[in-house]
Amino acid sequence: MIAVRLATGVRVVLNILWLVLAGFWLATAYLLAALVMFILIITIPFALQAVKLAIFALWPFGRTLVKRPGAGAPSLIGNILWLLLAGWWLALGHLITGVALCLTIIGIPLGLGNFKLIPVSLWPVGREIVPIDYAGAGETLSVTAER
Repeated sequence: MIAVRLATGVRVVLNILWLVLAGFWLATAYLLAALVMFILIITIPFALQAVKLAIFALWPFGRTLVKRPGAGAPSLIGNILWLLLAGWWLALGHLITGVALCLTIIGIPLGLGNFKLIPVSLWPVGREIVPIDYAGAGETLSVTAER
């Protein structure tokens, strides 16, 4: 019980630091990508994914991404298009922010969090954001959430 409260407290502190030092700017980048994709109309599904990732970029600790069951070839094609349209420069933003944060001792956990988000920014299609407590049961959660 105490360990759960402690873990939750650490997550809140990390999320607040993240929001101030990196989250706001990264979420803004994702929202800019979403705006561009909304304007292009045919890429609206990617814009919706960018909005989800922007929300995730604001408050990431305590949540994770899991692969959605049944995400096959269409997800691969979507990920390739995403990579060409927005993924590479969003990943570059995570890389630059992560390196800058790792220059300070307090920023090291946040920098490592940025590095963990690079694959997500490159290949987000076919994934769901879930609470970290459900990460092991991601496929079960995904199936029950769709019903």
